[in-house]
Amino acid sequence: MPVRSRRATQGRAPAQGPESPGTSAHHVVREVAGGRWLVLGKDGRLSAYALADEGMLRWTEERPGGSAWAGPELVPVPHLTSLTVAQGADGFVHFVGRRAVEKDDGPPVVDLVTATQFQTGRPVTQWRPLGNPHKERPKAALLGVPAAAVSETGTLHVFVRNEGGALLVRCERPDGKWEAWRDLKVRRVQDGTATVTTASGRVEVLVPGAGVTPRLVREPGGAYQPDQDIPFAHAPGSAVALETAQDRVTYYWADDSTGGVMAYRPGTWAIPLGGSASTGPVAALRTLLDGYDCTVLAHRAHDGQVMLTACGTENEGGGVWWSPTGEYCTGGPALAYDAYGRVVLALVGKDGALHIARQNRESGLALDPSVRV
Repeated sequence: MPVRSRRATQGRAPAQGPESPGTSAHHVVREVAGGRWLVLGKDGRLSAYALADEGMLRWTEERPGGSAWAGPELVPVPHLTSLTVAQGADGFVHFVGRRAVEKDDGPPVVDLVTATQFQTGRPVTQWRPLGNPHKERPKAALLGVPAAAVSETGTLHVFVRNEGGALLVRCERPDGKWEAWRDLKVRRVQDGTATVTTASGRVEVLVPGAGVTPRLVREPGGAYQPDQDIPFAHAPGSAVALETAQDRVTYYWADDSTGGVMAYRPGTWAIPLGGSASTGPVAALRTLLDGYDCTVLAHRAHDGQVMLTACGTENEGGGVWWSPTGEYCTGGPALAYDAYGRVVLALVGKDGALHIARQNRESGLALDPSVRV
C-alpha cells in the first residue's frame, strides 16, 4: 500500500510563528489529550482537543471536510493536570480530567471532573466532580491519570489507578447519577489504560502492568471481567485498541524494551511491526483505501517525526513499511476520517499549535503537507 507525504518529499516548510494571523498566541497546548482526541461529529465536522494551562482547547472544522477551522477556543477548567476524550456511538463527546489544587499545608487536593459536548462546536456542559476514591489527602494526591469508555447505552465509564496500583472504575447510570467506585481486582497497574467499545457494545480494557498486560472485557449489560492476560509488557501510555472485525479487537503498542510497534489480537501471536515509537500512543484508524479495507497507523519517532504506514486490515503479518511524513510533533498524533472519508492526520507541533494533514486524491495513502490551524 503506497504511503506518501508531500511534506516529506518536498522538504519541511517553515512553521508559522506564534503571532501568525488568525491564531491565538496565548492559547498554547501544554499536552495532547488522551483517548481519541480527533473526532468526527454527527454533522460531519471534525473537532480536536488538547490541554492548556488554563483548561481545555478545542478546534472545530467550520464546514464538513473544509480546510478552515475555528479555534483554538478555550474552555476554562482551572487546575487540570490531564485530559482524556471518549466519543459514544451517539456522537456525544465526553471529557474526563484530573484536577489538582495546590495547597500550602500539604499535598494538593486531587479529584476527577467530567463534562459532555452534545453537538459539534456547541458549548460543553458544566464540569461535574467525580470525586476521588481516597478520602485521605496524601493518598488522594497519588491518584493516577484517568481513561474513559462509553457503553452501548451511551453512559460513561471512568477508569483510574489508585494509590496502591489497583484499577478502579466508576460508571455513570442511565439516569445521569454515578455508581460507587469499584475495584476491578487488577493489581500493579500503571497509567495509560486503553479502551474500545465495539459496534455490538462490547467494551475491552487494556492496562499496562508489571511484565504482563491485563485485559478486561464487559459484555453489554454485564460487569467487567478479567480476561486472559497478555504475556507481554508495553510502554505505558503507548497502546491503542481498534475493532478490526466484528467484536474482534487488535491492539497496537510500543514494546516496553525495544520501542518497536507491535500488533496483537487475543488468541494469536504478537506481530512486530518495526518502527521506533517515542512518547505518546500509537494512532490507529480503519478505513477504505482504493476500495480495500485497510488499517492506518501513525506514531511519533524518537526524533519527533510522525511515521505513517497502512496495511490490509488484520494483515500486519504481511509486513508494513513506515514512511516519514516530514511532520514533527509533541505527544502522539491522531487519526480520523473526515466527512468525505479522507484520512486526516492531526498533531501538535513544537510551536504548541494544532497542525492538520489531509489525504489527497492520489492512489494509496498520500497526504498533503500539514496546515497550522
